[in-house]
This record gives sequence, structure tokens and C-alpha cells, in this order.
Amino acid sequence: MTDLDVAACAIDQIDRHWTQQLRPRLAGLSDTEYVYDPTGGSAWTVHDRTRRLTPLQTGGAELVVDFAYPEPVPAPFTTIAWRLAHLVVGVLAVRSHGHFAGPEASYGTWVYAGTADAALAQLDREYDRWMTGVRALSESDLARPCGPVEGPYGELPMLALVLHVNRELIHHGAEIALLRDLYAHRR
Repeated sequence: MTDLDVAACAIDQIDRHWTQQLRPRLAGLSDTEYVYDPTGGSAWTVHDRTRRLTPLQTGGAELVVDFAYPEPVPAPFTTIAWRLAHLVVGVLAVRSHGHFAGPEASYGTWVYAGTADAALAQLDREYDRWMTGVRALSESDLARPCGPVEGPYGELPMLALVLHVNRELIHHGAEIALLRDLYAHRR
């Protein structure tokens, strides 16, 4: 029996998803789809700071994303723009900063993309930054605790975080793909 390379398996999982499913599925995303709101106006999204949609809006420039704390139940519907912002900032950039010396990133300081192309460029950049860091992790790095940057999850091994990021990319990527289908088949 050979030794199982867990890191290689985790990297292969997300690389296959990224190259064969998620990233190809985002090709041709239009600006109209990017902010498409099938709820008729109640969806959280990325928008101009002057539009007040939620109690908490955050961003580092003229565009903000909607939030509320605590989050309403049921959770609000979110647009592709909001979901991409979540992936780019909260899932990838913040963690690349915390674990791989990436540039500082937070929901409050992020300059959100106003177009689909700009959002996809941010997603590509942050995915590449995260994956470069993950690929450089040794077996002992994957076993060490994540540390205080991950708050209450800081005692979990780094591998748990890598798998969580994989899950987030797969989960939200599938939601975005479904929204693209809804947009394509709207009446």
C-alpha cells in the first residue's frame, strides 16, 4: 500500500473543479447577469454606495456589498455579484492575507468590481494567490493549527481550512451556475 498524499488530493479536487467546471461555467458572464435579481429588487448585491438597501453596507470605494448582523432568517437572496464578492474577499483574499502574506483584505476595505469582467479578473487573481500558497504547504504545515486569524477555528489544522475553502468554491460556484441558468431561461 502506498502513502496517501492528502494535500495532493485536496489540490486535485479544487483544480479539477476550477478548470473543468467552475471557471469554464463563468465564461461570457455579462454585466446584466452579474447583477441579475430574480426577486425583483430585494436581493443583496454589489451597488453604488448611495443606494441604501441594508443596515450594513461595506466597501472601500464607491461600490459596496450588502450585509446585516445578525443575518435575517431566512437569509436574503444574493446576486452573482454578491456571491463573487464573497468568494473573492471572504473566502480567498482574506485568507491569503492571513496565511500566505497576501495583500491586506477585508470586506470593509475591498474595492468591489462593478463589472462581470472585473469581478472575474479579481476571482482569477485571488484563486491563483490562494492556490500558490496551498501548493507550497508541507505535510507538517497542513497539520499545524490555523492560528488566531481564523478566530474560533484557529485550533483546526490548516488542512481543514483548505478543505473548507474547496467546499466554499464548489458550493457558491454551483449557486452562480444555477443563477446563470435562471437568467438564461427567464421569461
